[in-house]
Amino acid sequence: MNLAQRASSEWAFARGLLRVLRRTTPVARHPRHTVGDLADELAARFGDRVALESETESVTYRAWNARADRYARWALARGLGRGDTVALMMPNRVEYLSVWVGIAKAGAATALINTNQSGAALAHSLNLVGASVAIVDASLMPQFETARALLDHPVDVLAYGACGSHPRLDLLLDALPDAPLLAAERPALTIDDPCILVYTSGTTGLPKAANLNHCRVQLAMQAFAGVTGAGPGDRIYDCLPMYHSNGGVLAPGLAMLAGGTCVIRERFSARDFWADAARSRCTMMVYIGELCRYLLQTPPGPADRAHRVRLCVGNGLRPDVWRPFRDRFGVPHIREFYASTEGNCSIFNLDSRPGAVGRVPAWIASRFPIKVLQVDLATEAPLRGPDGLCRECAPDEVGEVVGEILSDPKKPGNRFEGYTDRDATARKVLHDVMKPGDRWFRTGDLMRRDALGYFFFVDRVGDTFRWKGENVSTLEVAEALTGYPGIAEANVYGVAVPGADGRAGMAALAAEEGAEIDLAGLKAFLARRLPAYAVPVFLRVQAGLEVTGTFKQRKPTLVAEGFDPARVAGPLFVSGAGEGAYRPLDGATAAAIASGALRL
Repeated sequence: MNLAQRASSEWAFARGLLRVLRRTTPVARHPRHTVGDLADELAARFGDRVALESETESVTYRAWNARADRYARWALARGLGRGDTVALMMPNRVEYLSVWVGIAKAGAATALINTNQSGAALAHSLNLVGASVAIVDASLMPQFETARALLDHPVDVLAYGACGSHPRLDLLLDALPDAPLLAAERPALTIDDPCILVYTSGTTGLPKAANLNHCRVQLAMQAFAGVTGAGPGDRIYDCLPMYHSNGGVLAPGLAMLAGGTCVIRERFSARDFWADAARSRCTMMVYIGELCRYLLQTPPGPADRAHRVRLCVGNGLRPDVWRPFRDRFGVPHIREFYASTEGNCSIFNLDSRPGAVGRVPAWIASRFPIKVLQVDLATEAPLRGPDGLCRECAPDEVGEVVGEILSDPKKPGNRFEGYTDRDATARKVLHDVMKPGDRWFRTGDLMRRDALGYFFFVDRVGDTFRWKGENVSTLEVAEALTGYPGIAEANVYGVAVPGADGRAGMAALAAEEGAEIDLAGLKAFLARRLPAYAVPVFLRVQAGLEVTGTFKQRKPTLVAEGFDPARVAGPLFVSGAGEGAYRPLDGATAAAIASGALRL
């Protein structure tokens, strides 16, 4: 980076940070200003402007808030309030935001349920939060019923839409007044009261429910409105699940705080994405990294640049996708960020530096207590010095990112509200890090920070594994694999091999539409791009890869099945050290490997 680029970067960061601080600083100064108060203010300020819009309906700011007030009256009439949880299982739609905002006005919290769940997984999510009431869209009621027998407590179920024997909440609401709530109707709440419960993605196990109070929700909305510099003329394209933070909090929040419009789609369509963004006159979009990869896999067409999107904001955009995405689709400003639903580490890439998830320059580092710690990847424990304290990484050294947990009311962003599961909360807290008695939040993410303060994501702590005495980054291997002709997706993980030290690399591959993966030259291709120890030993080819609702790849089933042909559906391949190509893996070969007769 030359001097001119450095100056431009510093200026972009300073301007963006100032916008964010102007919006977020007042949140802590007004401890009784809740999400409900914010909704009232937006309705009064922007009135008849369109706030939320879908393909079938739209709602103004005034009408959105009036609908939320009906939900509040319904909740209050049922006796719901502080300490109560309502489960919401509803597809993306205009109504979604009115539901949880209205319930928050009544003092209760809304658990945002993954609409892809059913059976035991759905029952787990409901049991975890102890919801006494569930609001279920009529289209999802058969799915919801698969979990009823597995619930550990009674749940009163109300349907949204026509649905047989269940009472219809939409009809009950229509009978309630939508006038602004009177002061006497509203409970006395603070920004520390719970607002919504958002579940982690569950990529490596069952989801956990993170508590987001009124303070945290407002901070997130205000921060992203500042990061993007959104204005009243902006229209934000939102096709991400509204049961997750990006789709259900950040996208509508940054649009509505600016007086703009959030354009909601029920689901993501790679083929129609840009044409739909153009039709709906969108100027910004929110993304998850894999969404951008899927868009790049579509055939080039006239819609690629026939849109008005000038800025996108999101997380998980990998370096190998960044430049191709920017250049093909002509989106000049990419606001990548790093944060988690429950965590206290939030950083932003304010100058579109390719590959960086955020930056903390030295001159502002004291305001962002974030460290990169040395960690033993075999035990996942931080490395400590003779004084018992953790060791900080040098520039460009890979380590785990942690954020200091502070109880300072002036710094609410540094708090850690935790999960509904106390044990899960305790496991995320690291003690005695930089000084005796301090507490830090463990992100579980491996990163490197360069000398200029840019952070670059490397991998998850549990995803990086050791083979042949070396650390293997699953994401690095996946990036190499997807650069090979015909491979659309690659999910990389380590599998146990009897008698071998560490875990051998394995990859589940999905081919591009209409293509076949030619494995003949794959190993030679990988050998030119990866260290020998990082080239996968095993491959399996599938029609598609299992992902979460936010397009994150799931690994547990793949790891459990390993390289056993009796458990793996579809072709299996193996290539040991010194072999020049992958060959089919049959039962006899797998048994020889498992017995130690065949060394890899």
